[in-house]
Formats: sequence, C-alpha cells, structure tokens
Amino acid sequence: MREINAEQIADALEELIGHACFELSPDVETALRTALESETSELGRSVLEQIIENAQIARDEHIPLCQDTGFAVVFVELGQNVVVTGGDINDAINEGVRRGYANHYLRKSIVADPFRRDNTGTNTPAVVHIKIVSGDTLRLTFMAKGGGCENMSALRVLKPGEGMDGVRDFAVSHVAERGANACPPLILGIGVGGTVEKAAILSKEALLRPVGEPNGDPAIAKLENDIAEACNNTGVGPMGLGGRTTVLAVHILTYPCHIASLPVAITVECHSHRHRSREL
Repeated sequence: MREINAEQIADALEELIGHACFELSPDVETALRTALESETSELGRSVLEQIIENAQIARDEHIPLCQDTGFAVVFVELGQNVVVTGGDINDAINEGVRRGYANHYLRKSIVADPFRRDNTGTNTPAVVHIKIVSGDTLRLTFMAKGGGCENMSALRVLKPGEGMDGVRDFAVSHVAERGANACPPLILGIGVGGTVEKAAILSKEALLRPVGEPNGDPAIAKLENDIAEACNNTGVGPMGLGGRTTVLAVHILTYPCHIASLPVAITVECHSHRHRSREL
C-alpha cells in the first residue's frame, strides 16, 4: 500500500486551479487557431482573434481567462493500493479548492443552498467524482465549469430505435437553439447510455479528452464528426455572431444501457475550456 497525505492533495489542487484559470491549454488554443484559418466570416474571424488575444493576455498577465471562474468539478482516479492519510479525501479536495480560489483571487460563485442563495465565500463545495482504479497512484483532474455554458446543457432519454440519428438530431437542434448563449465556439461533451446520471457524468468526462481527439470506435468517431459538421453549418458562429465556427469539437462517451432506454446528456463547454490534471 502507498500512502498519500491529504495535504498533498490540497496543494496539488491549489496549483491546478491556478494553471487552469490563467492558461488556456495547448489543445484548445491549437483548435482555435485552426478554426481561425478556416473561418469565412469576417466578423467570426475578428471574434476568434480576440479570443486568442484574450488567452495570451491572461497567460502573460496572470489574470483569469474569464470573469466566471466556474464551479470546481474534480475527477479523482484513486488507485486501489492508495491510502489517503492525514484527513478525509473530500475535505482535502475542498481545502485545495478554497485555497486555490482565495490565493489566486478568483471569483467565488457557489451558493450554499439552491433556494436561499447565500454565497459560501470559498467556491466550495466542489463537485467530486471518485473512480477506483488499479495501481498505487492518485490522479486529480480539475475542471472550472462556468455557469453560462453549464446552463445550456441538456438531458433527454431517447427511444432506443432513434439510435445515432436521434443523438445527432438532438445535439444539432440543441446547439442551433441555445448554442449562441454559451459563448461559442463550443466543445460538446455527449454521454450516451447507462442511466440518466451516468450519461450526465459521461458527458463531463468526455470533455477531458484532448480537443478534437476522436473516439476510439470508428462508428462513434464518425458520429462525432457528423455532429460537429452539422453544428458548424447552423451559422451560429463565434460568440453567436455568425460564421462557420460554432463548435471546435464533439466528444462522445458511451456506456451499456437498459434495453428500454437510450439516455443522452449534452454538457456544453464554452471556448474558455479550463482543465488540468496531475498524478500523485
């Protein structure tokens, strides 16, 4: 068994938060620059140039990519041969989030109760997903999920017979109707299968794949490409102002499901796609 102290977890998260909120990851920036080369709308090109410039300023001046510094979503891959010592793992994660948002001077966006709406003042609690895996390492992935794009996410349980066509039609119609509100160009994470909560978690996990990296299943990879092409033909464009670049990528994850259902969840991510990982 390998011991990992809770303090190491808190320290790692504090560091990840700073990198994620100030530095756009290379895969996202590459996707934006590629989109700029192919964008035919003059206004769309101008918007993409400003998004890229914003990322450069954020990195150079160590300021947030976006004023909405997001809900802290933390994915944990916990090796079955790891023992967390010195405290509870959930407490350690929330302490890391508290420090990260305080010490990097990031906006606190979390309310303690969905109805009373009192701000916690710490951007905690985080949303934590823990998966037990083999081995003796602990991998942390932090995602800052902004409220504007999260509000545009969706869930629907399709009839099994609707199949891939149903998933495509749902995704494309949703982007056409609501995508402009989520600060495009977007990245779509789509979870298909399982139960409704499994599909929703899959849709978040799908966003952790490098932008534009296709699913390993050729049929699913084709569906990703088909949805992306159709979304980019809607004319929504960068920041909803028209153009070719409505989505940068579509990432799909699937899971076995019940014979009677086909759950589909779409997590909409804005162009400020902030996430970082670290293995302890």
